[in-house]
Amino acid sequence: MRRALMSLCAVTALVTAVVTGCGDGGDGAGDAQGRTRQDTGVRTPALTWRQEVRVNDALQRLTSRCMGRQGFIYQEERELTLQESRPVRFVQDDLAWARTYGYGSRVEAKSARLRERNANGTYRQDLPATRRALFDEALDGGDGARMLTAPMPNGGEIRKRIGGCTEEAERTLYGDPAEWFRTSKIALSANSLYAGPLMKDPQLTAAVRAWSACMSEADEPYPDPLAAQNGVRAAAVRLGAPRADEAFAAERRTAVADADCARRTSLRAVATAREKHYLDRLPDRYVKDIDTYRRLGRQAYDRAARIVPERD
Repeated sequence: MRRALMSLCAVTALVTAVVTGCGDGGDGAGDAQGRTRQDTGVRTPALTWRQEVRVNDALQRLTSRCMGRQGFIYQEERELTLQESRPVRFVQDDLAWARTYGYGSRVEAKSARLRERNANGTYRQDLPATRRALFDEALDGGDGARMLTAPMPNGGEIRKRIGGCTEEAERTLYGDPAEWFRTSKIALSANSLYAGPLMKDPQLTAAVRAWSACMSEADEPYPDPLAAQNGVRAAAVRLGAPRADEAFAAERRTAVADADCARRTSLRAVATAREKHYLDRLPDRYVKDIDTYRRLGRQAYDRAARIVPERD
């Protein structure tokens, strides 16, 4: 079905590769002249995850209002609480969150159930064929929607059809949907240009080793935070549904140890600092696009704050 992809992932601001977990990538850490730019790096701060959630909620509110004017129902998706909407990242150092949610496995399961019974999908499917086509056209422009393109740092491009209420909502928040789409795709994939050097960075690897030593002392022998998260998931699969409560208790124990060790070793501070080091040394064109992306994101948040309240 054609509908606006307004999940949290669609509006997330640029976050550090280490903090989110980075993919494979080439080098490209230096700029074209090999300069170090202390004054011309990425200057605009990224949105917090709380702000990202609010922007997403505003996009849905605007889309719902627009669809209502077109004679259709479009339900906003706000079933998760604010804390349930928090993303689980590579460095997870919130002890209170870990004690309650572990690594978020039950939140993921809740999200999956909500997607399965998507009210907008059901509503659309129940429409007569002619009304269904009008619904699609109202939501995203239908077959006549224009195509946006975004070149990727490592080659190739991503395309997106846009029109209708989806375009109206994005225009209200971001100003220019095409500029937002282009810069967002570049910003959110820019870590592929320096992921390799970053993950081999001596300061970062030393901090991860310190974290691992701390975890071993807590009887949680994992080499890095991603291995801990994957280990918990694998254990839950082995235990199966009949022992789900036991698996979740183990997940919370590991997550709490992970968060405690991240705090003790200052892993987040080191990861953030080293990320910024490589981010600021990207070629000028990427630095400019990332700043533009963040600036548009902050503009969207300022507007979103006047449209929807923060989730409970």
